[in-house]
Amino acid sequence: MLLGFCAESTNLWRVLGYTVVVIKIVIPLILIILGMVDLGKAVVSSDEKAINKSVGSLIRRFIAAVVIFFVPTIISAIFDALDLIDNPSDYNVCVQCVTNVGNCPPQAEIGSGAATGIANGVSSATN
Repeated sequence: MLLGFCAESTNLWRVLGYTVVVIKIVIPLILIILGMVDLGKAVVSSDEKAINKSVGSLIRRFIAAVVIFFVPTIISAIFDALDLIDNPSDYNVCVQCVTNVGNCPPQAEIGSGAATGIANGVSSATN
């Protein structure tokens, strides 16, 4: 069986999946913590103008954190809606490895009977 690019490079997609998980958690936390620190500094200084400015900054950072958290989901929804995928089973391997790293099949298992459910877009939890 000839494997597609995603099935042949699951290790790359697994590393990308771990990176996405770290980015989805760490960057929003950093943004919110920095906004809270700025707000705390403004409150301690008792400057009304600084407090208003830091509240606005905290709100913008919170919105940015939410957007960063949902970017992978938004991108996946766009690709699903546009239906531009030539090989859906290969695409599903990529998506599975990036969005759910724990269910990403080892590269050797793709194409064998052990991972055909994932290659067909079915999660191993439902098999």
